Amino acid sequence: MAAHAYDANQNSWPELPLDAWQDTYATLHMWTQIVGKVRLALSPLINHWWEVPLYVNGRGLTTSAIPYGDGIFEVQFDFIDHKLEIETSWSRSKALSLHAQTVADFYSAFMTALKSVGIEVKIWPMPVEIADRIRFEKDTKHASYDPEYAHRFWRILIACNNVLQEFRAGFLGKGSPVHFFWGSFDLCVTRFSGRRAPEREGADSITREAYSHEVISAGFWPGGGDVKGAAFYCYAAPEPAGFADQKVKPAEAFYHPQMKEWLLMYDDVRRAASPPQTLLDFLQSTYEAGANLARWDRKELERP
Repeated sequence: MAAHAYDANQNSWPELPLDAWQDTYATLHMWTQIVGKVRLALSPLINHWWEVPLYVNGRGLTTSAIPYGDGIFEVQFDFIDHKLEIETSWSRSKALSLHAQTVADFYSAFMTALKSVGIEVKIWPMPVEIADRIRFEKDTKHASYDPEYAHRFWRILIACNNVLQEFRAGFLGKGSPVHFFWGSFDLCVTRFSGRRAPEREGADSITREAYSHEVISAGFWPGGGDVKGAAFYCYAAPEPAGFADQKVKPAEAFYHPQMKEWLLMYDDVRRAASPPQTLLDFLQSTYEAGANLARWDRKELERP
């Protein structure tokens, strides 16, 4: 697949209609889970599962360095030349084409490629955080890859990543990296009050670790279910009383009572006179709503 020529004037906030790329989205979701599970299997546990996500980079999405023996390796989704690349510190590498293929075929090719460069790893071959799960080696249902929409998605991730990084810089307390969780397929950043959260009754070990402390988390998600398009979100956990009734910016933002999150549709940001400022307004106003109601020590946690 030919590379996309760089254009400083290209649209950083392109259209991403859910109906147009739903099949590619579903397939790519599974592919990122396969790669992400390799990172999970070989990385030491970091608080709140921060060893799990992928990261936006100059070509697509990367695992960053994964420890293996006395060395490291990295796996990258290249959404410019549409390749999956494995690079190792012992000078062995492998590249696979990203094209329309079943999840089963991708899984087989990727695991074989890892072995070819000297990496032996076992993962649980079952997707997570979705309905109607199919084991990776048996998934012939998801088999779509539209390079144009994969590239658009990555361009949007870049734009979102830059704004989220700016938002993150204003917080002096504990904050997560800006990272892409392949389970929920969203790019997010999380702020912490520094206080432990109440125990969640009936929570599994994954949820207990993720929400062991009070958080306000925000990010970008391509949509799904009754959210018929890409959206930005913000939630507080635990949610303080009155959070749903606060006034936030911009006026198009709304509270989703089932998801218990503030949402702002991507198209409302994309069409704004200044998409970055509109998104920053949403991030800051929803954070302030949650932090004020939960009585976070904002003077100590925020940059003057």
